[in-house]
Amino acid sequence: MISVARFFVQLLELNPLSEAVQKVVERHSSVAVQANLSDSGESLYSPKDLLDSPGSGGLSSDRQGDEFRFPSAPTMPCGFFTFLLLVAVGSVAHAQLGGHAGAYSRMGFGAEGMGMANALTAVSHGDLYGYYNPAVLPFAEHKTLAASFGVLSLDRRLNFISYSQALAPEAGIGIAIINSGVGEIDGRDSDGEPTGTLSTSENQIILSFANRFKAGFSVGINLKFLQSHLYTDINSFTVGVDVGVLVPVSSDLTLGGSVRDINSKYKWDTATLYGQSGNSTTDEFPLLYTVGASYALPGGVAALAVDVELSNQQTFVIRSGAEFQLAPEVTLRGGIDRIDLKEEGSGVRPALGLTFRTSPGTSLPLVNPESLGFSYAYLFEPFSTSGIHMISLTVRL
Repeated sequence: MISVARFFVQLLELNPLSEAVQKVVERHSSVAVQANLSDSGESLYSPKDLLDSPGSGGLSSDRQGDEFRFPSAPTMPCGFFTFLLLVAVGSVAHAQLGGHAGAYSRMGFGAEGMGMANALTAVSHGDLYGYYNPAVLPFAEHKTLAASFGVLSLDRRLNFISYSQALAPEAGIGIAIINSGVGEIDGRDSDGEPTGTLSTSENQIILSFANRFKAGFSVGINLKFLQSHLYTDINSFTVGVDVGVLVPVSSDLTLGGSVRDINSKYKWDTATLYGQSGNSTTDEFPLLYTVGASYALPGGVAALAVDVELSNQQTFVIRSGAEFQLAPEVTLRGGIDRIDLKEEGSGVRPALGLTFRTSPGTSLPLVNPESLGFSYAYLFEPFSTSGIHMISLTVRL
């Protein structure tokens, strides 16, 4: 049995194991994770020796295939955008975010957003969420309650619940919960004998507030409570922050910007598992700088959006999306996520989405006509046998 730190899959950026966390599991386990990655072209991941903790027993997986590989306007807003561009452009180089902490939180939010390839930093119409940019909330036209359920490969889960509304005179608030993780992990000891079924989880609660000023722009903040459970007695509880700004340039054109995951991190302490031989380490989330623009075509028949995202991990990614109003009750979406300008073949993700909303005059208990929406999105995943199916139910209260 080869002793490696592969608690399970990191292939698709959901629930990844950072170097330090992988080392915790490596010290405690003998893990053999198998997967068919013949198309990935990535090299085997080798974590650094960050923790010096003894271990016993082990874990393994009975998956078949090759050995698992890891893929490598106003003055204030204008100044904010300039700051984002200067910091971001100065950090462009050859890198990826797949191996860093908190990858589940970078997958997107709900079927509507993911159906537009997550290019929503500057989108201020429709059902709004503070996830992409908290500054959009004062522009909400409805009180919106939404729940989303994801169907993913490799026993992963990704689910969302959110509520948002505008507040008089010029503010907006929101709350959201993200739940992710992986289950059905076969635990085995160093002799290959079953030890039970394991699971991991990562959860996030987001509290959002934003205010719109007389000049027309808005500024918002997300307070994010981060929780992660990796293994027996290995947990992390921390707090992160997002900030954003939105500038309506005209009735059709809107600009937006955000800085996400300020102070977001995981703190791991293995003292409860190893006693005096335990150690502690910190896994920081990548700091993301995003600027975006959205343009609504005359008559509201369609909208176009584009985001440019850079990070302190030297990534440079573009997202583009569009939506088309086919009928008052039907909206079609599409786009391309992760257009990486620095990595060849790093995982472009096309996306498609569709929303059906109740028509005028529909009689529904407890809710108003035209308030119930059903959305579906499909995201292609380049390193998986299947893509992501995201289903959302939205109620305008």
